[in-house]
This record gives sequence, C-alpha cells and structure tokens, in this order.
Amino acid sequence: MKLPAARGPMSAALIDVLSGKGGMLPSRPAAADEEDLHLTLFVCYELAYRGWDGVDDAWEWDPSVLSLRAAAEREFEATLHELVGPPAPVAPETVPTILREIADADDGPSLSGYLRARATYEQFCEFVMHRSVYHLREADPHTWAIPRLAGDAKAALIEIQLDEYGGGVTGRMHQELFKQTMHWFDLDLTYGAYVDSVGAATLATNNLMSLFGLHRSRRGAIIGHLAAYEMTSTQPNRAYGNGLRRLGGDTDATAFYDEHVEADAVHEQIAAHDLAGGFARAEPELAGDVLFGARCALALDARWARGVLDSWAAGRSSLHTGPVTVERLAA
Repeated sequence: MKLPAARGPMSAALIDVLSGKGGMLPSRPAAADEEDLHLTLFVCYELAYRGWDGVDDAWEWDPSVLSLRAAAEREFEATLHELVGPPAPVAPETVPTILREIADADDGPSLSGYLRARATYEQFCEFVMHRSVYHLREADPHTWAIPRLAGDAKAALIEIQLDEYGGGVTGRMHQELFKQTMHWFDLDLTYGAYVDSVGAATLATNNLMSLFGLHRSRRGAIIGHLAAYEMTSTQPNRAYGNGLRRLGGDTDATAFYDEHVEADAVHEQIAAHDLAGGFARAEPELAGDVLFGARCALALDARWARGVLDSWAAGRSSLHTGPVTVERLAA
C-alpha cells in the first residue's frame, strides 16, 4: 500500500520520516485536527498489518514512532471517554444481557435503510469505498486477541474467526467476498486503495479496532467491539444486499452481504454468551472493558453514518477528496 498524502503537521512529519525524506518526529506531537490525528494513527497502525510500500518493516517497533503513536492514542482515548464515558466495573454475569441492551438501544442513523431504499449508484459506490478500508482486512484486528485469551472465550473467538476467514477457503474469506462487491462497481481492489479518499470519521472506526486489538491491556474492549458488530449486523447487511439488488447487483455483488446475514445470526449468540460472557467470567475485573468496547464501536459507527447521510442530504460527496461520478469511476 502506498503512503497516503499528509493531512496536517503530525501526519506530515511521520510520512516524511517513513518515506526517507528526512526530518524528525516531533518531541511534543500535537495533531492539527481529527484528520491529522486519525491519519497519523492509521499510518502507525498499518505498520503492524501489511505495511507500506518502500517502508522498512523495522519502523513498526521504532521507539520514536511508538512514542508518537502513544501520544496520538492518548488524544483518541480522551475523545472516546468524552463520547461514551470511561470503562466502569460491572458484575461479569450481567455482561451478555447488558450487551443485548446496548445493541437494542443503538439509535444511530439508518444508513442501511437509506442504502436499501434510496441510494443512487454513486452513493452506494461511495459507501463501498468507505467500508473497503475495513472489509479488505476484515477480521484481522479482532484476531490479535486470540493469543491473549484462554478457555471458552478463546474457543468462541476462533469459531467466529474461522467463518470470517472462510473456513480456510480463500474464495470464501469475507475479505475476498468484498472484492466481488467492489468489482461490480469497477473499483480498485488493491488493499488500502481508498485511504486517501475517506475522512477522519472512517479512519477513526478503523483505528478503534487497532487501538483495542494491538494492546493486550485492551483485550476486553476488542472483545466488546466484536460482540457489538456481530450483534448489530444481520439487519443492516440484509438491507445492503437488498439495496444492491435494487440497483441491479448480481449474486456475486451481493454475496458478501448475504453471507453476513446468515453467519452473523449465529455469531450473535456466540459473541454475546460464549465470547464476551466467557471472557467476563474468566477475567471479571475487565468485564466493564467489554461494555466500553461495545459502546465505542456503536458510537463511532453512528458518527460516521451520520456524516455520510448529512453529506448526501446536502447534495455533496461523503468522500474526503470530492464527489465520485460514473465518469470518474470509468476514467
């Protein structure tokens, strides 16, 4: 994946250093705004995934990069605490029930309803571009938790992840199924191709998974994040598939969404009871972190969806770099 264009002084300093253009990372880093902050975090985190073209893998563990990342993470976490409150102790046996209450109470804007009934081809294409940043590495952030668990929770997470990775069949991996949807829109299938095209809200939803997944201390939060996703995805994915069919999408184009309707109906129970509940019973002191992770996941997704819908209501593109038209896609 190519390094993206900078969005402020902090991301510029990081990208310059990683690309070998010289310079130094700031000793007291401060982001200019959310765009600068979340691009900086995304660039740092990607070093732990598939890396950047032409960037030495050794940068993943470079002390100066880790110091910069830690400063950006503190700023991000402060925002999360303002948004949903800090983690609070909770009786471990109540975790599955409270997760269900959190999922049922989610009142985020119905982006899925809009895509099902009203979205134009261009708008649905923008949605796919936004989601490609996550779906082309789907499951990977949550997989970081596997070696940090034991017993029931570990077994439950592996059961969910096996489905996410297609049971070991490349063509059935959810990452690969999403490429079929992208292909129908004639989009670039390259991993990370649209990082430059999405804004801070999209990057934040991805950074949240990496923040939780890459830190052992946040293992409860990444479990809660996954549980929230599994418990709230069946109906939206049914709507996405139906919306794509309304626009003429074939079975290959809708396979990703149709697969999630079936798989996540099963995953929902596993995630709430076996994964989250099992983890809370095994590590009761972290039960509150599970709920924190779930609340963060839904809150950031709602903020992102609201921004997308607001852009479309105003007659403008939801992308960071301007409108997408059929002519631009064909260019």
